[in-house]
Amino acid sequence: MMMKIAYFDCFSGISGDMILGALVDAGLDIDYLKREFEKLNISGYDITTRKVEKNHICGTKVDITVKEKQRHRNLENINKIIDESTLDVEVKRLSKKVFLRLAEAESKVHGVDIDKIHFHEVGAIDSILDVVGTLIGLEKLNVKKIYSSHLPVGRGFVKCAHGVIPLPAPATAELIKGVPVYSRNVDGELVTPTGAAIITTLAEDFGKMPLMKIEKIGYGAGKSDFEQPNLLRVFIGELLDESNCATDVTNVIETNIDDMNPECYGYLAQKLFKFGALDVFFTNIWMKKNRPAVKLSVICHPEKTERLADIIFDETTTLGVRIYKTNRRKLHVEKKRIKTKYGKVTVKIGKLNDKIKTVSPEYEDCKKIAEKNDIPLKEVYDLAKISYFSTQK
Repeated sequence: MMMKIAYFDCFSGISGDMILGALVDAGLDIDYLKREFEKLNISGYDITTRKVEKNHICGTKVDITVKEKQRHRNLENINKIIDESTLDVEVKRLSKKVFLRLAEAESKVHGVDIDKIHFHEVGAIDSILDVVGTLIGLEKLNVKKIYSSHLPVGRGFVKCAHGVIPLPAPATAELIKGVPVYSRNVDGELVTPTGAAIITTLAEDFGKMPLMKIEKIGYGAGKSDFEQPNLLRVFIGELLDESNCATDVTNVIETNIDDMNPECYGYLAQKLFKFGALDVFFTNIWMKKNRPAVKLSVICHPEKTERLADIIFDETTTLGVRIYKTNRRKLHVEKKRIKTKYGKVTVKIGKLNDKIKTVSPEYEDCKKIAEKNDIPLKEVYDLAKISYFSTQK
């Protein structure tokens, strides 16, 4: 079974309204989008679409007109709006994830606790609709994975609620850390904070277009005019060869430690996982003067590197870390809830080109069943696997 993906070609940058415009241009019904927006408890806006031409290329411009003065909102306010809506659960989850990422960037830039950050431009109705609308559109178009080109940044200054600030905007600069970027030598804002938050949260990888069968192409228009057409292009289609495309680039953070209380390692691993580590592991090694030591290895997405390195410096005795990039090749993973005679168990199925390579019952589910029924844990594992394969016949 082929997977539907979207590749965002950001040759002139990316913003929230450009993403919406590209999705509408690629076939998202604007009336459907408006009906979904009604599930949010917000009002006082109009949304319209129009065809515009940028350097003789036609695209769709989505205009959100706010009728009343906007109050500043913090993360709690925005999460409340999303949680109290009747939108799809996954749309809610990913929308909140985008705003959390944005809040983390704003918090670092302004030196204010994340719960006290008040969004200005990005807390307004139009930005909320940009973020939520993107998730609504991707779900409606059945897109399962997102990929993006490298991101171009502009230069100069822009006026915002905080006054005149440099480009890329400080929050944008924070959001695109760890992502491949380049300068287009354009005076103007190419990547906005909202656009950066959306694409860096959702994209699996940044680089060349994966091998895909293109079905739809959409162009979303921006507000400004530059030498290049100010458009965001999205390609939507089927991923043709998952064995080649299910890859990503990660960073590895390593350090050797020979002078730390071993009781601290468990706490350290939990904290690293909490703040975004993909994997944390320890290797016994021997260092100078035949000292037994531990090599700490942390695998993470590039944008998480700085935060996780800070945690390592805070929580260990190390004086330095090694950081290098590595490529991962991954199986396509599906999760299913399987019925057993003792209860339901979540099973992870690893596939390559639609062929099952591994079946792994979730530890926590199996542990609960084993403890509740006083049976060996390995028996629950075996039972879950047997139950899964019986459903495949």
